[in-house]
Amino acid sequence: MIKNVIFDLGNVLISFRPAEYLEKNNYPLSIRDVILNDIFRSREWAMIDNGSITTAEAIDILSVKSSLKKPEIAQIFDLRTDIMFPLEENARLLPVFKEQNFSLYFLSNFPQDIFGEIKSSYEFFTYFDGGIISAKVKCSKPDPNIYRILAEKYKLKFSECLFIDDFEGNTRAAENLGMKVFYTAGSTDIAEDLKNSFPQLFRKDK
Repeated sequence: MIKNVIFDLGNVLISFRPAEYLEKNNYPLSIRDVILNDIFRSREWAMIDNGSITTAEAIDILSVKSSLKKPEIAQIFDLRTDIMFPLEENARLLPVFKEQNFSLYFLSNFPQDIFGEIKSSYEFFTYFDGGIISAKVKCSKPDPNIYRILAEKYKLKFSECLFIDDFEGNTRAAENLGMKVFYTAGSTDIAEDLKNSFPQLFRKDK
């Protein structure tokens, strides 16, 4: 029986699509490619999410490795919260599940330095009973340990959890631990597919 629903944040509840943002804001194609490859797809980006280095340290490292100048790199990092916005259709599921008495949690690869701002800006966080971001615990999905950290912190049984994520590697890791999983494939409106897969989430008698 599902008692707990665990959400990823990025591209499940919060849109984060740097390529689309750069195109929409008329960055030249050649510059877009450099920004995407040198910053958003860099090893340092993942290290920030993992809490291995700070954003300031990453900017220093990238300024040596990239053709972009340090102020330009810093400016891109400052855009992170502008690139993000809530995925309203998916976020509407939170009060629905709350009404069904499910406990709700988040589990996300997310940098520490902007999380407080995002959490205080988006009302849907009030529906959560708890959650973990990777940078805080210095462990990132799909490492099985981050799922264990969440379960231990909130006394969850994997067999009673449904995990929702937009990356198949992350859902596979959760499934291997005994969770039920739902892969969103990046959909901004998962309600219908989720209802077809897990109708008990939408019934009062569960």
